[in-house]
Formats: sequence, structure tokens, C-alpha cells
Amino acid sequence: MRVLVIEDDQRLARLIARVLGEAHYQVDVAHDGDTGLDLVLRGNYDVAIIDWMLPGRDGPSICRAARQARRPTALLLLTARGQIEDRVAGLDSGADDYLVKPFAFEELLARVRALSRRFAPPGADSQEVRAGAIVLDLRGHTARRNTRVLDLTPTEWNLLEYLIRHQGQTLTRQQILDYVWSYEHDVQPQMVDVYISYLRRKLNGPGERDPIATVRGVGYRLEAPDV
Repeated sequence: MRVLVIEDDQRLARLIARVLGEAHYQVDVAHDGDTGLDLVLRGNYDVAIIDWMLPGRDGPSICRAARQARRPTALLLLTARGQIEDRVAGLDSGADDYLVKPFAFEELLARVRALSRRFAPPGADSQEVRAGAIVLDLRGHTARRNTRVLDLTPTEWNLLEYLIRHQGQTLTRQQILDYVWSYEHDVQPQMVDVYISYLRRKLNGPGERDPIATVRGVGYRLEAPDV
């Protein structure tokens, strides 16, 4: 699952990112409101953790803009403001949940899990994603095709997860680049082709059909294999 942290306190942002990373979430971080909103609008995040007070655009305005753009991302607002009227204002801005600082990281993780369950597609299994015989175990962070274990690098894992979550859809190279490399400006679109090649070598055993279709001039599409 992919989480965005928008927090200008860089020490706190690092701590949140580390805790989420240890729980096997993929985490991106922004330190100001304008950058954070850009990522929310352009990214494919399951949950965004947003501080109320930020340089530039504040947390509630990010929530309002995300809701106006109909982004499906679950929004968790962080603030030191604990008054009822502040909580109401935060929720009215479009936030799905509200956490008052200081907070325990165990509670933060519990709220992220709750939001991910609430906004998961109907019938989705929060512990694994699959495309036919290909299965990613999100809790154990293991991958397999049938009974064969796939030894994936972190980048290959993120690429395969993105393809599985959008199986049957043609994804452009830029969409894949934005998700897997998180808007790193020095990564070229050709890197997508390189990692698709790496992934194919690990996915496809003897006699197995290649599940990744190349859509010429556009990108790639994952078609769930039966075996």
C-alpha cells in the first residue's frame, strides 16, 4: 500500500516514514503544502497523512482540493489543535480522520490500517493482491507464481504490485514511472522498459505464458495468467 506523508517537521516526517516503512508500506514524503497537493493530485496513494500547519498551502486546503478533484485517497489530518471546533473544521474540509499531536505511532498505524480497509475496493483482500496465479503477500512481503517463489528487488516488487492492482488496464510508461519511482526527476522513461524486462525474467518459468503485454507506443498491461 502506498502512503504519502506531508509534514514540514523533517524529524517527525522521517520517524513516520520509518515506522510506516517497517510496517511494509511504500512511503513518499513532502515538506510543504504545494508539493504535497501536487503529489496527492498526480499520485496513486491509498492514504495521505497531512499536517494541518504547512508552508504554503495548509492541510485543510489540501483536503478540500483533493476532494474537489475527486481523488480517492484517504486523508488523515495531523494537528496540535484538539478543540472540538478544530476537529469539526478539519473533517468538514474533507479529511477522513483526525489525529491530535502528540500521538503514539501504534495509534497512527492503527488509523492507517483502518483507513486502508475502509477505502479498499469491494472484495479486496488487504493482506494480498493477486492476478491469477501471481500472488503478492503484503504482510509477509513475499511473491509467488503458483508455488514458485519470486525473488524480487524492491523496485520489481513495486512495479509488479502496480501492474497487479491495475490488471487488464493499459498503463503508460509515465504512469508506471510516476508510481514506481515516485517522481524522481533523474529517472528516464526508458527505465520502465528495463525493469519490465527484469520482471519478465523472474515471472516466466518454462512453459509459462508471459502475463505482461506490450502495447506498442503506449506502455504495458498485465493479463492474469491461469498458470
